[in-house]
Amino acid sequence: MWVLLRSGYPLRILLSLRGPWMGWRGLPRSLAVGPPRRRYRKEALAALEVPVLPVTATEIRQYLRAHGIPFQDGHSCVRAPSPFVGASKLKDETGAATSFSLFIDKTTGRFLCMTSLAEGSWEDFQASVEGRGDGAREGVLLSEAPEAEDSEEVQRIWDRAVPLWELPEPEEAQLARVMFGLTKVTDDTLKRFSVRYLRPAHSLVFPWFSPGGLGLRGLKLLGAEGQGDRVHYMETTIPQPGAFRNLFGLPLISRRDVEVVLTSRELDSLALSQSTGLPTLALPRGTACLPPVLLPYLEQFRRIVLWLGDDLRSWEAAKLFARKLNPKRCSLVRPGDQQPSPLEALNQGLNLSRILRTALPAWHKSIVSFRQLREEVLGELSNVEQAAGVRWSRFPDLNRLLKGHRKGELTVFTGPTGSGKTTFISEYALDLCTQGVNTLWGSFEISNVRLARVMLTQFAVGRLEEQLDKYDEWADRFEDLPLYFMTFHGQQSIRIAAQDYIIGAFRKFATDSSCHVTLVIHPRKEDDDKELQTASIFGSAKASQEADNVLILQDRRLVTGPGKRYLQVSKNRFDGDVGVFPLEFNKSSLTFSIPPKSKARLKKIKDDNGLVAKKPSSGKKGAVPQISETHSDQAPNPNKPDLSKPSR
Repeated sequence: MWVLLRSGYPLRILLSLRGPWMGWRGLPRSLAVGPPRRRYRKEALAALEVPVLPVTATEIRQYLRAHGIPFQDGHSCVRAPSPFVGASKLKDETGAATSFSLFIDKTTGRFLCMTSLAEGSWEDFQASVEGRGDGAREGVLLSEAPEAEDSEEVQRIWDRAVPLWELPEPEEAQLARVMFGLTKVTDDTLKRFSVRYLRPAHSLVFPWFSPGGLGLRGLKLLGAEGQGDRVHYMETTIPQPGAFRNLFGLPLISRRDVEVVLTSRELDSLALSQSTGLPTLALPRGTACLPPVLLPYLEQFRRIVLWLGDDLRSWEAAKLFARKLNPKRCSLVRPGDQQPSPLEALNQGLNLSRILRTALPAWHKSIVSFRQLREEVLGELSNVEQAAGVRWSRFPDLNRLLKGHRKGELTVFTGPTGSGKTTFISEYALDLCTQGVNTLWGSFEISNVRLARVMLTQFAVGRLEEQLDKYDEWADRFEDLPLYFMTFHGQQSIRIAAQDYIIGAFRKFATDSSCHVTLVIHPRKEDDDKELQTASIFGSAKASQEADNVLILQDRRLVTGPGKRYLQVSKNRFDGDVGVFPLEFNKSSLTFSIPPKSKARLKKIKDDNGLVAKKPSSGKKGAVPQISETHSDQAPNPNKPDLSKPSR
């Protein structure tokens, strides 16, 4: 999440969010899918011009009572009779009333009818109940089924794929089993889950069936290629990830099942089902996200065990997903040497049922002891790089200081007017977004169209107005990023007290939701000959106190004339490393990332009077300071770091 706080009078907010592009590497040209078609829902309700306030579970219940609609409280959804099905469909063959088929998300208000597959927002549901909108009760909000083009592609690939055990050459079948780690998975298991193999692409094919297994709705292809002594896996989904989502293994779930194991990979679900016989489902995007649209399919279970992998990121994702699913019914399998991923456990001959019995409850009281934290501390010590977060690919010097982008933190970013704050933070966010980090942009300062144009230029590393013939190619790839934009735009005046409240609210949101929030705050009015410091951030000291990281974009051009920009990390709560590094602006691509040929290096200094650096080896005038300082503690002076302490 990215937010911009404008200095002086107004508070302005800038936010953005969307999903990573899944390439078609490994697919032959005859099976490659063309550019995605743009989808239009002709009868959908018109978009509102004003922001829609979030709905609460209490408001949902009050609305249903006010309109005489019976409902049942579920774990993460409210269940009610569906207005999108006829009266005849509300009863079973014996004439008895069936269970409520409409599921309303308690957090977002979005609904899904399990009978008609109609879905939409809370406002769409209200319009349907109150008879507003054209054909509201006719199911115009049907969940998007794959388009005809996608359906044909899905069926064509499915028809060309064959069961692994029916391959004509035994050597090919054995090689495929070795590449995907399926040497101990039986043919019966593969047959029960309808897994096939696409020979031209050397990929396993996992089907996504509609609820009840009545029709094929989508496919996930898993390719594998050897890289030294390791195997690299590549996933491709049809339709694209944002167009349709499903749970692998859903047709095998019975209405009587009350316990399920969730995994992040289809291969793990195969291993679990074979070894334990328990119902198991694989999430469509692994540990990246748990789409809210899938929550209704998990309502029937009284106990959910999350076994998402064998690393720290899987553990963090499991804790986050448990909060969506209601932690009181969730248990988590903690990663460890004796508790690897399910498929690896099967191949090592471990007892998967015994590992499941060691799953820890996700729900706990407000006070914990070190005994409960002991394994988590060991996990962070054993996985230092993963604990440091997602590393930037375009800003290696930022990795040396901040170590990575971590969930649950609050970053404050500031810089002089006209220094390029928005342009830099766009590339900063785009770097993370291309690595699968879900990103939400909200801006009160610039329009979403202009912001998207800047980010698309940075994504393509070049100006597309000079090569419009390539626009669709880059736009299709950019469209698949986990990137979204809020529709807020326009100046809003607030007082400092309100700004402090907002910063506190974002701090709480970051911690409670395990989400990294970046606030872009304009600085106070300073003398032109002075560089910005932490105390230069507009408002009270609340922003710098609450922040885990403080980044300052310094622009020496505005102080001494011709010069360079550089980024200063003035606060780093993770490990205390602070310092600066130069930024070079490329006007043609609107990027700040340092060119590969640059020889710039971080240099250390010790000066009680401020940030003074040695001259770079090039000897050019106006060169930027190049400093990297590490400290065991934050400096007592909030304005600048204490550089007199010895570096680590």
